Amino acid sequence: MNPAALRILIIDENRIRAAIIEAGLREAGHDEVTLVHDVLGIARHISLINPDVIVIDLENPNRDMLENMFQLSRAVKRPIAMFVDRSDSASIEAAVDAGVSAYVVDGLRKERIKPILDMAISRFNAFSRMARELEEARGELEDRKVIDRAKGILMKSRGLSEAEAYALLRKTAMNQNRKLAEIAQSLVTAAGLLGDDA
Repeated sequence: MNPAALRILIIDENRIRAAIIEAGLREAGHDEVTLVHDVLGIARHISLINPDVIVIDLENPNRDMLENMFQLSRAVKRPIAMFVDRSDSASIEAAVDAGVSAYVVDGLRKERIKPILDMAISRFNAFSRMARELEEARGELEDRKVIDRAKGILMKSRGLSEAEAYALLRKTAMNQNRKLAEIAQSLVTAAGLLGDDA
């Protein structure tokens, strides 16, 4: 993605600090930068702006403010770079759990903003890819379990071998232009309704 085309939202109640972040981003070639100084109603701002990246700068954040920002981070599914003046290990751990892509303590300098933002995007993309691959692997495992159950039902009810049961499932899926796992799930569901579950 072209860095200049990134829509960046800066959330910072301190206008001077926000201006430092904005200047660092504009000097790095980012044109679409929006500043929000009021954290109230931030979810609405995010849905209106639809940013690609969110930069949050918190001056002396209290526990409630951090927790609100972490909840926001979990909900928005975008790279988030968070700058805080000070922190403790519990807050850092909570930031990681919430999916904050970069959590920077006492590091707000104009020249550091672009590399931190690049790292946040890269880390977010890596985690998103891992989460997607994990979800796909889980789905494949579930599909395999359902197919095995359907084969068991066919083997028991029709006296077929495992290979014959699989071939029948596959042929039915091709004839109906559906996925093998869908056919297997239909068979398992029907068998459960009829009391023939293997």
